Amino acid sequence: MTNLGLPVPPGFTISTDACRAYLSKGKVPKAVYVESNVAMREVEEAVGREFGDPKDPLLVSVRSGAKFSMPGMMETVLNVGLNDETVAGLAEQAGDERFAWDSYRRLIQMFGRTVLGMPGEPFAKVLEDREAQRGAGTEVELDADDLKAVVEEFKAQVREHTGEDFPQDPRKQLEMAIEAVFASWNTERARLYRRRERIPHTLGTAVNVVSMVFGNMGETSGTGVCFTRDPSTGHSGVYGDYLQNAQGEDVVAGIRNTLSLADLEGIDKKSYDELRRIMRRLETHYRDLCDIEFTIEQGKLWMLQTRVGKRTAGAAFRIACQLEDEGLITTDEALARVTGSQLSQLLFPQFDPQAERELLGKGLGASPGAAVGGIVFDNAQASEEKAKGNAVILVRRETSPEDLPGMVDARGVLTSRGGKTSHAAVVARGMGMCAVVGAEALGVDEAAGVLRVGDTELHRGDTIAIDGSTGEVFVGEVPVVDSPVMTYIADGLDAAREAAGGDEETLELVDAVHRLLSHADDVRRLRVRANADTGEDAERSRKHGAEGIGLCRTEHQFLGDRRVQIERVVLADTAEQREKALAELLPLQEQDFTELLRAMDGLPTTIRLIDPPLHEFLPDLTELSVRVAVARERGEVDEHDVELLAAVERMHESNPMLGLRGVRLGLRLPGLFALQIRAIAKATVDLRAEGLDPQPEIMVPLVGSRRELQLVRDEAEAILAEVGEQSGQRLDLPIGCMIELPRAALTSSRIAEEADFFSFGTNDLTQTGWGFSRDDVEGAFFATYLDNGVLTISPFETLDADGIGRLVEAGVEGGRSTKPALKLGVCGEHGGDPESIHFFHRAGLDYVSCSPGVMGADDKMDNKKDDLAGKAKEAVGNATGDDELKAQGKGDQAKSSLKDAVENVKDAFKK
Repeated sequence: MTNLGLPVPPGFTISTDACRAYLSKGKVPKAVYVESNVAMREVEEAVGREFGDPKDPLLVSVRSGAKFSMPGMMETVLNVGLNDETVAGLAEQAGDERFAWDSYRRLIQMFGRTVLGMPGEPFAKVLEDREAQRGAGTEVELDADDLKAVVEEFKAQVREHTGEDFPQDPRKQLEMAIEAVFASWNTERARLYRRRERIPHTLGTAVNVVSMVFGNMGETSGTGVCFTRDPSTGHSGVYGDYLQNAQGEDVVAGIRNTLSLADLEGIDKKSYDELRRIMRRLETHYRDLCDIEFTIEQGKLWMLQTRVGKRTAGAAFRIACQLEDEGLITTDEALARVTGSQLSQLLFPQFDPQAERELLGKGLGASPGAAVGGIVFDNAQASEEKAKGNAVILVRRETSPEDLPGMVDARGVLTSRGGKTSHAAVVARGMGMCAVVGAEALGVDEAAGVLRVGDTELHRGDTIAIDGSTGEVFVGEVPVVDSPVMTYIADGLDAAREAAGGDEETLELVDAVHRLLSHADDVRRLRVRANADTGEDAERSRKHGAEGIGLCRTEHQFLGDRRVQIERVVLADTAEQREKALAELLPLQEQDFTELLRAMDGLPTTIRLIDPPLHEFLPDLTELSVRVAVARERGEVDEHDVELLAAVERMHESNPMLGLRGVRLGLRLPGLFALQIRAIAKATVDLRAEGLDPQPEIMVPLVGSRRELQLVRDEAEAILAEVGEQSGQRLDLPIGCMIELPRAALTSSRIAEEADFFSFGTNDLTQTGWGFSRDDVEGAFFATYLDNGVLTISPFETLDADGIGRLVEAGVEGGRSTKPALKLGVCGEHGGDPESIHFFHRAGLDYVSCSPGVMGADDKMDNKKDDLAGKAKEAVGNATGDDELKAQGKGDQAKSSLKDAVENVKDAFKK
């Protein structure tokens, strides 16, 4: 802003290099303070005041300045340089004693919290007591004498909590403030924010030391935050908050409800007009929405800070299109301005406007969305309820950066104070979280755990619903419906426009999404397939735009009643028994593949041959052992169970995920893969006879060597030739494999000799590459690893590009060195993660495949869960008479009752 010639107070910047040196050594290098003193001399010359001069003091603010915007996460200290002497000089120069003492109390309050690590409550209580004593509504109504008394009490609090007096040396204040800003880079809330936003912990923060300008010099002064466009909707206009006779922290903390930026025009039109011109210039310079902090000091406008502003998902799409229309960015740049996660947010359901609702109150819709949950009042409550699986809404008078953990655990945030630029609003928008702020009618008593509106009292756990678009707050549950963007994705543009019902804002959003996604389709190289196991899943995937199936997990087709049939295959003692069991499965598999291929007619459909750990198809060893032992004790031995137990013990594995599964199971059990390949072939010829165009691709799982794939390929080609000859058709189906073992990735050039395609199974590649089981470790130590910075995000959520990514790149390079046109895809869950998709694009893959969106299924799942929960409860209830049965000597009957109950509950959980 200085280089643009805008009115910026003189100052200097300490670079992130200094912060990194501090973080590595644990102390600020002496050279930093020397260079700061030299730079301060230049600021003094520019301003015409000296730092620490008791007659005409220069005061400075000390602010953080990280590479990526982290609103509210790091520290700021204002009015540095004030002490018992300079406060008198400031009062004399300003001609306003109250202003000087107000600035001094602000320094001690902010310094105590951010530099000395004191809690904020002692300072707040001193102010509240003084306001009550004077009958004042806010601290603005306190006079100079009141503020002098407050300063003395603040200094006493500092002495009580730290054992030392508040530092009077201005240079000591500056040095301590600089170190505090550096240290704030590694606070828990800052680390949590960076983990969530995927910002590297190694960057560090700069420190900006800037001469103070004062918004608290009376009614001709003030401070504000504004946006060049509405960050909630994207609309052009006058958006922001302004507070007269205040400093910047008053606005972002939300402790006082603000005026709108439009009100500034009536208060100070000269400053307002100048600000509007500067807003336009900054937006033109950055070619994006800008977030701006400013101060007016006795009618003089000063620019304090600007950054590319956080925005809601809907605003991101609208703004990108608006800037393109205005000729400030290209279409490709517009597409790059939105993200996959923002699009995902637009697919979330919203409240049904036709449903009956009980309105509790209304505030400002700060971040759109629909959130329903139980009330919580602090971080600990939010964490506790989330651990129980409960959705929560964080309710506060106003939020501070310390509330970030609670916001992360909540579905939405509601405050009774603050505006659209308050901490709650800015952080919620950045997180894509629903937020309603400034709901003045709501009385929030956090200590008592009560939310009051008139005669209505709500407590922790009571359900409320908040609408971040309208600012409305409702009591109880509110039904939801598909969002307009979800309607567009599922049913097309015309259906979405019709559903919008003439609402201009909704129509604008849908058109913006359509425009950018259409351009994405025109320019993208990666294709998008879905993971689907049934015809129904495939139809849903196709409806949502899938260009094929990248993974059909055939083992999922053997769950439920079919599990017994595959168990017969696994446990067969003779070839005849196995062939009979396989013959029973053939028509079922053929029907499965017919439904799948019919749904995906004309599109490639990758069918993975069966890949479960063997134990999933066998009876539970412990359960079977107990059953046989109890039967022997009673003299009621079942020979089938004894033979079954011997077979299960023979095949039992200590580590099934690394045992007899995938291609190993197919080679170990003759006929198993052949059954599936034959079913695929027969389904293909039958559908072709109907005039359809099935395009199956046969994928072999868990391949680790070329020879494994060669053996399966030889068998598959023989079966395809046989079925083709019988039908009079040529069946030249692609046969490929999954690359999900490190050895496969590293020997991919040889495996490619036998493969028509590769699909990277990044779930197993991550497990085998890292050497840990996903099911076992995520709940065991991932939280510790995330806290300690070993991991910044779960490698099962976003691909570990530095490690597992190297294996993917090796697989790509090796495969294409043998077959330059080898088709490559990914079918692990990473195929649905936006950041991972960027990596797959760079690695040269042809497509990604991910789970289909099952939007609108929440209600069905809830109903199903309720049904199963009822059955489980009933099953347990049936066993409640066991003590009575035992008292009557009916032990066997009691055991039987309990056994039935356990089986029923287990069955419910499986479902």
